[in-house]
Amino acid sequence: MKKIITKLAIASAFTTAMLMPVANAADYVIDNKGAHASINFKIKHLGYSWLTGRFDKFGGKFSYDPANISASKIEVNIDTSSVNSNHAERDKHLKSDDFLDVSAFANAKFVSTSVTEKANGNLAVKGILTLHGVSKEIIIDAQAVGEGKDPWGGYRAGFSGTTAIALADFAIKMNLGPASTHVQFDLHIEGIKQ
Repeated sequence: MKKIITKLAIASAFTTAMLMPVANAADYVIDNKGAHASINFKIKHLGYSWLTGRFDKFGGKFSYDPANISASKIEVNIDTSSVNSNHAERDKHLKSDDFLDVSAFANAKFVSTSVTEKANGNLAVKGILTLHGVSKEIIIDAQAVGEGKDPWGGYRAGFSGTTAIALADFAIKMNLGPASTHVQFDLHIEGIKQ
């Protein structure tokens, strides 16, 4: 009798598990065509002001399930030659081997390794940034902005995030002074569900 009850309990648990819906992360493509995403940066100039810029060309994808944050993933590819600081001569210098060296390193890439939810509802996105031929782990402090249907019959989700990197960590040896050792990034990502 005990064996029969045990078998029935196992069968019941198995049937329940089979009938329960499985939550899967939805896949999104970053909407760079509609310019609904941006990768912006800023660095102090001599410690007196901020020099700002962005990368005009990038793309990527992410997976996201608000019910299972840890299953989320993101991958972003950046065309480093698209750096734009709104000053042609400075952009030429940023593309040179003093900084990005775009002739040798035409692309930068970020691939997440984990996404965790913090106590305040924000997200910690840990991953590997490959820039200037160097791959290094960084953490992006992120938050979900919103998600829902768009006017064109699609479904979208958007996020914002910030992080900072040390130039020296990515073998960029140009010395800009003690106030300008780190670049801060301000990220805005909107994806279209596939």
